[in-house]
Amino acid sequence: MTIGGNDVGYVPLLFAAGLPRVLRALPVLGGRFDTATIDRALAEVADALRDVGRAVRTRAPAARVLFVDYLTLLPPPGTPARPLSDSDAETGRRVADELARSTAEAAADTGCELVGAARHSTAHHGWSAEPWTTRFGLPLPGRPAPLHPNALGMRMVADLVVAQVSGRCGAGSG
Repeated sequence: MTIGGNDVGYVPLLFAAGLPRVLRALPVLGGRFDTATIDRALAEVADALRDVGRAVRTRAPAARVLFVDYLTLLPPPGTPARPLSDSDAETGRRVADELARSTAEAAADTGCELVGAARHSTAHHGWSAEPWTTRFGLPLPGRPAPLHPNALGMRMVADLVVAQVSGRCGAGSG
């Protein structure tokens, strides 16, 4: 399972960050950049991930449960992610890092396994030569959703899950 990104507003944060400054001042978007709000949402998601892991283990104690963290959306520091500013990209990376950490901790704390899509996709962010995700863009009909996995990214995540389930990588190693 992959959960938490919507709860912290990860993609909406990045999408809002890519908009022109004049639009970012709109009240509906302005709160997306409030550090205290982001931190509170991240803490709530960390608790919710553990709650979900415990609930699944309780309802299906013999099930093999896999947490799958998110594919890397943003390039590493020092690589532009236009139209995002460096500071907005850094905020996005911080949210992604916290989501990955919380997902790994929830898996470990609840006896579940981790599939580390984030770690495996660092070289395949949306601005890379071989992206597994899409970069910023307007959400138009017939176009892939911006800042989401592309078809190759979904295939790679499926391959990682199959490798985990078939034992080609150690439990929890991602």
